[in-house]
Amino acid sequence: MPTVLITGANRGIGLEFARQYAADGWKVIATARDPGKAGELKAVPGVQVEALEVTDDASVAALAAKLKGVKIDVLLNNAGISGPRGFAIGEWDFKAWEEVMVVNSIAPLRVAQAFLPHVEASDRKIMAFISSRMGSITLNGGGSAFYRSSKTALNMAVSCLALELKDRGVTCAVFHPGWVKTDMGGAGADITTGESVTGLRKVIGGLDIGKTGKFFNYDGAEFPW
Repeated sequence: MPTVLITGANRGIGLEFARQYAADGWKVIATARDPGKAGELKAVPGVQVEALEVTDDASVAALAAKLKGVKIDVLLNNAGISGPRGFAIGEWDFKAWEEVMVVNSIAPLRVAQAFLPHVEASDRKIMAFISSRMGSITLNGGGSAFYRSSKTALNMAVSCLALELKDRGVTCAVFHPGWVKTDMGGAGADITTGESVTGLRKVIGGLDIGKTGKFFNYDGAEFPW
């Protein structure tokens, strides 16, 4: 039975990942900052819910230690925030920007570092990172500088990680989930969480070391950096 660890699984895309992987017979370890408030997640049959604050070294280290010896086939770094939007130059809130960078850019690599031994010991050896097309410099349409820059930084960090871990057989890739109907994406978005996650799981399932360091859309198309 393959194992997936999902961060930020209490709602939205993360919750749908937990549902779909569990329904397919995977061992699912799903994390939330406060499991006591993750009622929908805890109601998913067969899901092991764990507390994890991805921005806190001690929290990440504690879960990694608790799961010592567990082989994680897919480490799915999903946790993230949108942060405030709409600020123009002269109005930027740098504390808010810093928070977005810490959650979206730094925290996924903190998790990746802590759980590398678990992933490396598995059969599939996959690290998947939920990014956004808004992190593409080539496709930049302006605005949302906090969020865009945080995802661009994540993309570069994962690209570096992929190069470092390639010889160790660990595949690392970043993904745009689509414009999804979630609390972050809003009701007017293009696709449901079910459509997004179904596509993402298909792409993740087809990863191998030859695809490491790449940036994929949820339908499998490659995005430019």
